[in-house]
Amino acid sequence: MYKAPRGTADILPEEQAYWRYVESQATALCRLYGYQRLDTPAFEDASLFTRSIGESTDIVTKEMYVFEDRSHNKLALRPEGTAPVCRAYLEHGLGNLPQPVKLYYFAGIFRYERPQAGRYRQHYQFGFEAIGEADPALDAEVIDMAWQFFKSLWLNDLYLYINSIGCRKCRPAYLKSLKSYYSKHVAGLCKDCQTRFEKNTLRLLDCKQPTCQEAAESAPRSAESLCLECGEHFTTVKKYLDSLGLPYQVNHRLVRGLDYYTKTVFEIQPHGEGSQSALGGGGRYDDLIEELGGKPTPAIGFASGMERVVLNLKQQRVAVPDAQKTEVFIACMGEQAKREGVKLAATLRRQGIAVAGALSDRSLKAQLRQADSLGSRFVVIIGDDEVKAGSVTLRDMGKGDQRSVAMEELGKTLEDILRCAQE
Repeated sequence: MYKAPRGTADILPEEQAYWRYVESQATALCRLYGYQRLDTPAFEDASLFTRSIGESTDIVTKEMYVFEDRSHNKLALRPEGTAPVCRAYLEHGLGNLPQPVKLYYFAGIFRYERPQAGRYRQHYQFGFEAIGEADPALDAEVIDMAWQFFKSLWLNDLYLYINSIGCRKCRPAYLKSLKSYYSKHVAGLCKDCQTRFEKNTLRLLDCKQPTCQEAAESAPRSAESLCLECGEHFTTVKKYLDSLGLPYQVNHRLVRGLDYYTKTVFEIQPHGEGSQSALGGGGRYDDLIEELGGKPTPAIGFASGMERVVLNLKQQRVAVPDAQKTEVFIACMGEQAKREGVKLAATLRRQGIAVAGALSDRSLKAQLRQADSLGSRFVVIIGDDEVKAGSVTLRDMGKGDQRSVAMEELGKTLEDILRCAQE
């Protein structure tokens, strides 16, 4: 028997209410902040990611799904959402629009990593990017938007961490001091961090292994090595966050897993879960557009894994709206009744009323059980007697009462009842 590949998951109908809830809240938030939706392809030129993410990152060295098509083009399934957005920004001349250009997306993300709770090899991401503005007020707005996203979902006990990792002017000196510090601790680091020591020193601060965390706690702090521009930028960001009343904490160990980040970085984490379980995060990437062939263009963004958000909604027992249910179930007894039921179902659907049933030869009792399992509010019962009389029996499943309604009046009757229920 076939099964879903390891690290992937089916989103079953009973799960859909959580996903639609998250998507609807995210979409409404993006409208409030002036973001427009962008959809990019599931695969891109592989060099887009090796160039932007960094050849020494875990994503490029261990996790990307890379393949050649029949024309021998080297392609990669999308391992993150920001680089494709930037590619689209350049390709379609969005730099000619008033800046910043604000874009959001829902996208499938593919990474070959160890599956665990809330993390899959194919997962889904909600993200947004603001491209074309360097003002620290935009940093604060993006962080506030990310915070409000989780609050709009009624998630509680969250921590907001921020840091500044500097720019290409001041970061080299910081990396030098970081490497000098870690040179005395290499032997006690995990195998991955021993490799990072040579290839990606900044990521040493982000390791989740206990021994590596202990070493990171006493490591030099990036915020203490910032150039004048980065220092003033970070100070101003914090002032804006203070004015917004956001409960942030500066975390000197906070870095991001991608090489393109500069200056402000941030993460939002649930209480007690640890940084491995971050709900979402982001930061500035002021050099990325230029690295991809554009002119110098500052930018900042955020992304959140949908699976992890849904997992936390369940853990915190957040009540979400029910998925759309059928409003009416048509139960038929007899071949002639079924023909009438099929016509009636089509008529009601054309009026915008969700209908199920009218297809079964099972007993009335079995059909009523099916209507109940579907959450149908009304059952329309049609038998030989109803066909002869040109009427149906309309049963209210919530109240348990029923009445006879003429077939030609059923649509209007249901419309009136459903409209009153909404008012």
